[in-house]
Amino acid sequence: MKQSKIFKDQIIIVTGASGFIGSCTIRHLNDLGYFNLVLVDDLKNDKWKNLVGKKFLDLVFKEDLFDFLKGKETQIEAIIHLGACSSTICRDSNYLFENNFRFTQKLSEYALENDQRFIYASSAATYGDGKQGFSDDENLLENLRPINMYGYSKHLFDLWAKEQKILDRIVGLKYFNVFGPNENHKNEMSSMIYKMTNKILKDGKISLFKSNDPKNYKDGEQKRDFIYVKDAVKMTCHLIQDAFKDIGGIFNIGSGRATTWNELAIALFNALNKEVKIEYIDMPKELDKQYQNFTQADMTKFQKFYKEFEITSIKDSVKDYVQNYLLKDKRW
Repeated sequence: MKQSKIFKDQIIIVTGASGFIGSCTIRHLNDLGYFNLVLVDDLKNDKWKNLVGKKFLDLVFKEDLFDFLKGKETQIEAIIHLGACSSTICRDSNYLFENNFRFTQKLSEYALENDQRFIYASSAATYGDGKQGFSDDENLLENLRPINMYGYSKHLFDLWAKEQKILDRIVGLKYFNVFGPNENHKNEMSSMIYKMTNKILKDGKISLFKSNDPKNYKDGEQKRDFIYVKDAVKMTCHLIQDAFKDIGGIFNIGSGRATTWNELAIALFNALNKEVKIEYIDMPKELDKQYQNFTQADMTKFQKFYKEFEITSIKDSVKDYVQNYLLKDKRW
């Protein structure tokens, strides 16, 4: 695509733009009237399909980004940094460190040096097993103990930003269990709704893990904070708008509700107009020690700045995702 400034507005950079949350962010920005977007990502694994129908200025590969940025310092209004290796099972710790920590560090320094709004994706994986709670209070950062390298790589940047005393000038977003359209390419890291839909259509039933803590949770009654991607990107983009450009810190991006796997499964069967058939299977030993039986985002801080925001119910969000996207093989 030929580089040319065809919009009068300032540029918004979006990294991870062809991915799941990134491409949905582009859709929402387009819907808000933002077309002055420079996308940063690759187009592998059919991710290009997530960009079809979306409007933007240019697409830049990650390795070319800093060369692209040279001389454009005054043209850029904001950077929404969503690009990362998001695999919780990735074992290449060096890669995760360089990609998720070092690159974010370098990009944030560029943004701050040039007085640009910088919003980056942290992760709910930084909360580890949840024993320290799910508060996005920056004073509690040092107490968190991530249980995989992905979470740790994200946590390292949060800690670095706090140590550098820049958290009040940037925004970190801790996404919880996001699901919805445009996650087709994620394979093993796709949401359970995506995986379970295929399972139901093929076998007419799904399998959920038996409880590893039966005193507190019955089978299928383990809980997660699930949030629809359409809600997640509305919350993300809300923080780049003029009235909120002076707000900084770390914010949870979740529903603030804990939904059981059984509730989620029933919503899915209903969306598919299928009889509910759930079987419970033993949890793998390697998962047992790090399995989270409960997650629920503390949304108190975010709600102070966005009091009128309404979360889509699990029933409605699953229905919309399944009937309008998965069954039609459509992107958003």
